[in-house]
Amino acid sequence: MSRHETYMKLMEEAEQSGKRAWGNVDMVNSPPHYNQSGIECIAAIQAMLGPNFKYYLQGNIMKYLWRFDYKLKPLEDLDKADWYLEKLREEVMANDES
Repeated sequence: MSRHETYMKLMEEAEQSGKRAWGNVDMVNSPPHYNQSGIECIAAIQAMLGPNFKYYLQGNIMKYLWRFDYKLKPLEDLDKADWYLEKLREEVMANDES
């Protein structure tokens, strides 16, 4: 079985059981599909966008709040919105010049 097939099987099992994480994997804070070759997707996006990164974070907060009530795992989407909000707080604090 390929790595992708194994991953998809685990994801399906987690969804059927209602879990927000499977095994020791946290699907909100560190989903395995967001880290390839040792590079976190969020870090690559931050490097690419520079000072505009905060708008990306804001958009993701809005996305997860918008659709949480229409998915099978509403709490997971609310947790993801919270995760992006915390990242936005960190970004604002890091760039606060006052």
